[in-house]
Amino acid sequence: MSAEAAARARVLAHLLEHSVRRGDFTLKSGRRSSWFIDAKQTICAPEVMVDLAGLLLARIPSDATALGGLTMGADGATFITAGVAATRGRLLRAFSVRKEVKDHGAGGRIAGRLLRDDVVVITEDTVTRGTSLLEAAHVVRDYGATVVLLLAVVDRGGSAAALAQREGWRFDALFSAADLGFDDEGA
Repeated sequence: MSAEAAARARVLAHLLEHSVRRGDFTLKSGRRSSWFIDAKQTICAPEVMVDLAGLLLARIPSDATALGGLTMGADGATFITAGVAATRGRLLRAFSVRKEVKDHGAGGRIAGRLLRDDVVVITEDTVTRGTSLLEAAHVVRDYGATVVLLLAVVDRGGSAAALAQREGWRFDALFSAADLGFDDEGA
């Protein structure tokens, strides 16, 4: 088994044990589901965070210079990945997109390190429809940076790729609902 396959197996096992819950849940979209995933339970776990960051780094295009996304969903994956990248000699700026414009200090929706000419990967912990990814990508594009990839840890819904494609962006995820033993929840 390759090092990447072993890391993937460890992260998947951690997701299944610590992040996936079964029951009756209302999702952000308002839809009901028999399962919920709190991927931050895995993203923020020291025993797998370096593995997870390595898996994300392997999918980030070589020309990318920054990564970030809508706070809070993107923050964990963004910051651990940028940190691990730096230890490997790859310098990626990291940022968060605020949910609303800050009216004090420097203002705006971007917090952290993003330059107008950056080539950006938008991150997210879990997506169902992909609306948070798209919102962050629009803010980054409107700021002046170039979005090249929307990247999630878990795609539970299967519709984010189609939404991204309509905007001219590529979508990728480390794990799908099927990887976790569930059917896609659709668009």
